[in-house]
Parts: sequence; structure tokens; C-alpha cells
Amino acid sequence: MRFSLSSILLVALAAESTVASSWFSKAVYNKWHETELERWLSDHNVPYPTPADRKDLENLVKSNWDSKVATPYKDWEPAQLQSYLKAKGTEVKKGSESNKQSLVSQVQSAWHESADTASNSYNSVKDWIFDGWTDSQLKDFLDRNNVPVPQPRKRDTMLAAARSNYESIAKKMNEAAHYPGDWLYESWSESDLKEFLDERGVPVPQPSSRDKLIASVRRNSRLAATQMKENAASASASAKASKESLSDALLDSWSDSKIKEWADSNGIKVPQGSKRNELLALARKHRDTLTGDKVASSASSAFGAATSNAQNQFAKATDDASLKSEDAFNEAVSSWSDSRLKAFLDARGVPVPQGGKKDELVKQVRLNRQKAATGWSAWTFDTWTTENLRNWLSTQNNKAAKQSGATRDELFKQAQDSYASASKSGGSNYASVTSYLASATDAAKDSTFDTWSESELKSYLDSYGVPTYQGSSINELRAMARRNANYFRYGSSTPQGSIFGRLQSGAQWVFDQLKIGVSGGRATASYEGEKAGDAAKEGATSATNRAGEAAQRAGDKVKEEL
Repeated sequence: MRFSLSSILLVALAAESTVASSWFSKAVYNKWHETELERWLSDHNVPYPTPADRKDLENLVKSNWDSKVATPYKDWEPAQLQSYLKAKGTEVKKGSESNKQSLVSQVQSAWHESADTASNSYNSVKDWIFDGWTDSQLKDFLDRNNVPVPQPRKRDTMLAAARSNYESIAKKMNEAAHYPGDWLYESWSESDLKEFLDERGVPVPQPSSRDKLIASVRRNSRLAATQMKENAASASASAKASKESLSDALLDSWSDSKIKEWADSNGIKVPQGSKRNELLALARKHRDTLTGDKVASSASSAFGAATSNAQNQFAKATDDASLKSEDAFNEAVSSWSDSRLKAFLDARGVPVPQGGKKDELVKQVRLNRQKAATGWSAWTFDTWTTENLRNWLSTQNNKAAKQSGATRDELFKQAQDSYASASKSGGSNYASVTSYLASATDAAKDSTFDTWSESELKSYLDSYGVPTYQGSSINELRAMARRNANYFRYGSSTPQGSIFGRLQSGAQWVFDQLKIGVSGGRATASYEGEKAGDAAKEGATSATNRAGEAAQRAGDKVKEEL
């Protein structure tokens, strides 16, 4: 049978048309409600005509889908691009920190998924939309919608309940569920929304409004869930080697008597006259007791969502996530100025080494990284606006409040001095001061840095020794200020319920199970583990470096519990 060229071309075009038609009919947004199409376009800053029919809206979504879903980083600002590269463990090329085109190219090389994977994820939004929520936010959502959760309320059970009831809740509220609206975030404060964005290096929209904040959170929620999954995969690959190296580092640093004491406290019989190499062999044979290998496996069921593969992997991430969070903190403080390092210690009541060099200050800050600045201190004013400071000084009858030309830095210094004076005198004067601070701090919580000028932000960052580059946008400056302020206020613990806070709490649970012996033995193990970590860090391969750091962190965590 012979075919003409025209008939062959006709068949080819028909096949191509069929494929294209099939793809379009299977597009996830094809089943969305018109309000969801409009919401997606609005979230991604794509203008659309009003009124518009469904076909026009679908065509707009289709023409923008790849750029907004498959390659969203092309719209990111330099600060967010850098944040993504750091989260991937990719070093930003020197000299490209402010070059958006170069940063986009670097992110493109490190990007984590295909266009198909990104599109398919929108077939079931409920599987990932809750991943970045704190435990308290999940609890509020479930309580608000009368969803019962068995006691005790663990994260995995709350996530399972939220996912399984998501569609029925939306239906009761007469809301669409494929691309959820603002109803999903009814219980979130503006502070919660900003914190979600700050933690992920996403610039807070300016000028800020609740609608814009929710749109930004919604737009970045899936990326946040994906990054958590990647962290989990990294953890599962490194956890076993890290724990084995950790126990080796600890054992090598222990004396013979300490190994015998540990063995005795854990019911392990030590043959009379055992030599050191025999003691070490015995201890390594019972490595599970030291490193908590059995306990780590049970941590998976205690932390993470059993309802999805991503959350099962997330459950295994507690160790590695804790290391990542502390690495981020350590990296930040290593570049802080001496004065800011001293202030960090002072805000926690930790004695500042007299005449200490920067290395000594950094070491002390890292040792106290789990301590948050509690109560009131002269550093409570650190993130107050010029207006807040002026109002406070007015209540103290301070002349600086009436000086129209006073800078924020000058007002800040006067506020610190005024607080120090009231604190020293005590009594009713100090009581009135702390009462004012409580109300003023709560009132300012939702707007930290939002009203600061560019010069005020740069001055604040300068107090940390953080360089600001020409061309940095005010959003980038605010993001840097918030990040460093959170480290200063909360240490590596970060605000309760934040992503790092949740990951760290899971890791803390695992470390709590370290059975290193009786009270005295634990104190020594802490000290020796830290020394072993330093020694390993200085003298071996990258794998040994990781083990050394893990040993130091484990020692510090044990030390905090004593």
C-alpha cells in the first residue's frame, strides 16, 4: 500500500493534535473552579481580565504554568536564590552574590525536580500543604473544624487527621479544595505568616497585607515541603555513619574506668583484668546502648507523618536536620562582630570573657546556642522601631524622646541606659518598666522591621558585622535583619514551633535517649565528647569531620540536661 507525502503529514499532525489535546485535558488545573484559577493567577502576579470566561482563565494559567511551577526561581530575588543554594549545600560563586542572572543559573543547575513532578504534585494538594505547619497551627485547624484527634496529640496523628478531613472541611465551608483559599489560614496571625516566609528566605511582601502574605505562603508551601523531603533523604544516607563515628569518638576519649562505669550502669559484664583494647571492643559490641540505634528507629513513629512517603522520610530526618539548623547558626555567628557576640552572651547572663579574642567569643556563643534570651534586658529594645523607642523614652521622661533629629541608634542607646537604671533601682519603678515592655513588645511583634528605613536596616546589620551590598533591595535587607535578629534572640533553637524548632525537638528526643551512664559519667562524656569532636574536626576526612561535629553537639545537648 502506498501513501502520499500529504497523507503522511496529515496523520502526523493529527497525532500531534491528539497528544496536545490529551495533555491539556489531563492538566491538573483543568478540574479547578474558576475562583481557583483566578486565585492561582493572582498569587503568581499574572493579570487577568474581569470578567473573564473559564477558557480565557485556563489559557492564562497554561501559558504561565511552566515558568511559575516548574521554574519558579526565575522570579526570585537574589536573597531567596542564595537561601535555596545554601539549603542545597551549594556554595554561592564568589562575586555573584548580587548577580541575579548568575544566581538563577546556579539554582537551575541545582534544581530538584522535573516539570512533570512539579505539575503532578497539584493532583493532591492535601499531601503537602500542611507539611510546613507548626504543631500548634495543626491543632488550631483541627479544633476550629471540630476534628477529633486521639490523645496524646502527636504530629503524625494531627497531620493524618488534617489530610483525611481536608476535603470534607472544605466542602462544609462551601470552599474549593484543589487550590485552597484564605480559609485554610484563618487561624494564622500575620506574625505566623511572616515567620513562615522568613524561615525559608522568602522576602515578605511590601507593602504587607494579610492577603499578600497568605498568597506568598501558599505559593511557597510546596517548595518548603519538597526541601523537607530532601533533607530527610540526606539524613537517611548519613545518620548511620554519623552515629557510628559519634560512638567511636566518645569511646576513644574515655578512660578505662569510665568505660567500666558505663558498662556497669548498663548491665554489661566486664571480665576481670580486661585490657583497654578489650574494653573498647566490648563497648563497641554494645554500640546500640551508647548511640541509641534502636531508639532512633522508634523515633520515626514518634515524629513524622505515617500517612505519606514524604513524611515517613521526614521522620528519619531529625538527626540531620538538627545538624543543619545548628550549622546555619554557626555559620551566621562566625561572621558577627565582637560587640554583637558579647551582646549575645550578655543577653543570656553568660559571663563575657575579659579580653577574649573573637575565636573565644564565637566558641562561647556556640556553647550557649541553645539558650534563648529570656525575660527582659537592655537588649529587649534591639528590634524596636524609632517610634517605639521614642514612646518608651517619653514614659521615662527622657529628653531624647523630644529630640526630633535623634537617630534610631541614639534612641536605642538611651533606651538601654534608661532600662539599666530602672533595673538597678528595682521596686515599683522597675515593675512599671517591665509592664510597659510586655505590652509594647506584643504590639510590635507583627511588624518587626516593616517600617524601618533602608539606612536603619543597614545600620542594624552593621552592628552584626553583616555586609550589605550596593543594589540590595529593602526586602533583602529586611530578610537579613530578621534572620540575624532571630539568631540573636533565640540562638539555634529558633522560635517555638518553627521548622527548625520542630526538627530540633525531634532530634532532641533522640539525643535524650543516649544512655551514657550515671550523672557524673554524663558530665564527663559531655566534656570528652566535645574534645573528641574538636579533635576529629581538626584532623581527618570530611566524614570524620561530620562525626566530630556530631559528637560535640551530642555532648552539648547532654550538658544542657544536667
